[in-house]
Amino acid sequence: VTGASFVVFNGALKTSSGFLAKSSIVEDGLMVQITRETMESLRQALRDKKDFRITCGKTDTGDVKEYVDICWVENEDKTNKG
Repeated sequence: VTGASFVVFNGALKTSSGFLAKSSIVEDGLMVQITRETMESLRQALRDKKDFRITCGKTDTGDVKEYVDICWVENEDKTNKG
């Protein structure tokens, strides 16, 4: 689990790069590089206020361990106030 002050979603990742998605720490935030198709799905999920999971890692490995989860919560008291 990583806490961040901001999140940047970059929809310019090429399918030919060999990655499903890539995430990296940038200053005190998180940058997530995703494909155009994933960006369209993310935008729709945000409009619909639905949870969304981005799987990060190489496309050819079955050992994917990194995810970026966007979750809508009912009770804001349980969220990070920082």
